[in-house]
Amino acid sequence: MLLIRNCHLIDPASGTDGRRDILVEGEKIRSVARPGELSLSEEGGRVIDADGLIAAPGLVDTHVHFRDPGAEYKEDIFTGAETAAAGGVTSVVLMANTSPHVDNEDTLRYVIEKGKKTGIRVYTCANVTMDMDGDELTDMDGLLKAGAVGFTDDGKPLLNEGIARKAMQEAARLHAPISFHEEDPACIANNGINAGKASAFFGIGGSDRRAEISMVQRDLSMALETGARIVIQHISAREAVELVRQARKKSGRIHAEATPHHFSLNEEAAIEYGTMAKMNPPLREEADRQAIVAGLADGTIDLIATDHAPHSAEEKAKPITEAPSGIIGLETSLSLGIMNLVHTGALTMERLLACMTVNPAGLYGLDAGRIYEGGPADLILFDENEEWVPEKFRSKSQNSPFLGQKLTGKVKLTVCRGRIVYEDQKDL
Repeated sequence: MLLIRNCHLIDPASGTDGRRDILVEGEKIRSVARPGELSLSEEGGRVIDADGLIAAPGLVDTHVHFRDPGAEYKEDIFTGAETAAAGGVTSVVLMANTSPHVDNEDTLRYVIEKGKKTGIRVYTCANVTMDMDGDELTDMDGLLKAGAVGFTDDGKPLLNEGIARKAMQEAARLHAPISFHEEDPACIANNGINAGKASAFFGIGGSDRRAEISMVQRDLSMALETGARIVIQHISAREAVELVRQARKKSGRIHAEATPHHFSLNEEAAIEYGTMAKMNPPLREEADRQAIVAGLADGTIDLIATDHAPHSAEEKAKPITEAPSGIIGLETSLSLGIMNLVHTGALTMERLLACMTVNPAGLYGLDAGRIYEGGPADLILFDENEEWVPEKFRSKSQNSPFLGQKLTGKVKLTVCRGRIVYEDQKDL
């Protein structure tokens, strides 16, 4: 048993925001009560005094790449789960652009079974089309029955409008979410760098904002037509935020996702950090970053996900036009949210946590992101004011512009299925 005493519990699902004790027995939360009302049974257990710490549901990250199978030198499901736990993430939804792709039941089962051997809860999406070619839909019904929690074209945008419509129609029929990587290659000369000040600095073409705007416009229109539940992934352009804002007024089945790097940085970071701040879609102008923050504040953007994308040091050391896009983010996501959203006054802590717990869990139908008696014992303790400097991440890859930077907000304890899967020994 585990008794957490004197924590400040913030649970967006129930609206709880106050001092509580939490008793964990086995894999479940046995009791939540006012301080001093709970005690361990005769069998005993561990007691943690969490005075000064915030308790919250374990974070739910619905956009993660663990590179397994096919590129385990960058990350694998085991190391990915370890870095997730260190960041307070107890549930992840993996993307399907592995090698082989998750377009068949054998690969799907491999990912699910390996995920069961980790300390956290590992779920996965399946591909929308076979071989990610954009021509033939996967057996979406069969993949759902085999354990997929949704579908995605992440890594290779779905350009064929007819196929995109058929995919949405099938997803709507199956009541399954489908997430879209919104970048039209026709508007991109060199991806990963914004077409503007950053591309001019490097003397390259870059990714024009129209690449995102045009596809977001297309997919929102089709979603409203088909009734599909869709996610606009890693939104980066202010015009796209506004398009989502207007679409959400017409349908509650429209969702949008912001990454910590897109609400924390702008294209100046690409100039400063080079390939370590190269990602798809790219960091754009400060006005775009501010629009994303505003979208999170008013509910236009209801999900925060990392797009954790590991790459080796050798790959990121290549020239700006050759290095792969993407950064890791599981261990820094909560800190960046606290620093750049809560401590700036843009969001309340409850709103930040909603975007990282109950909202993504609800979208994918997961029993996660909430703290309630009889529910799964997935929770975290964190100090919102502790400063720390990440010198090395638990990921196999270290591709992050936040490596070596002072951050505020530190995960102290992560519990999943009632087991402590990460603990910062300081002060506990």
